[in-house]
Amino acid sequence: MRVVIRYFFRTLRLILTPFVLLSEKMGGGKPVERSAEEQQKVDAACESLALYQFKTCPFCVKVRKQIARLNLNIEKRDAQHNPTHRAELEQGGGSIKVPCLLIKHPDGSEQWMYESADINAWLDERFGETA
Repeated sequence: MRVVIRYFFRTLRLILTPFVLLSEKMGGGKPVERSAEEQQKVDAACESLALYQFKTCPFCVKVRKQIARLNLNIEKRDAQHNPTHRAELEQGGGSIKVPCLLIKHPDGSEQWMYESADINAWLDERFGETA
């Protein structure tokens, strides 16, 4: 019975994957517009950030949509197919759970932030139009 359930969900995932990726491309809204100087500051701040993600994870799509909406240049690291990134996530963050935002602070410390809602709230607070 477990085998049947496993194959059912694998098939379902294969069917839904194109729709998940399509929703990312279609629904993001208009990106935040900044002056060239402001965008340069934001880009500099984003150099200390990296998003560990799986390409088809719906929660990762949610975070990538927020990144696109806020017009952020955050490095995306594939923790599903890249063994190096997967090992970094497990070592630094403590578990292989995505999405995970790596925040490198100026003092050299690192913060590993899990949960798409927390990541999106942090990004909005830091880089949103009211920030």
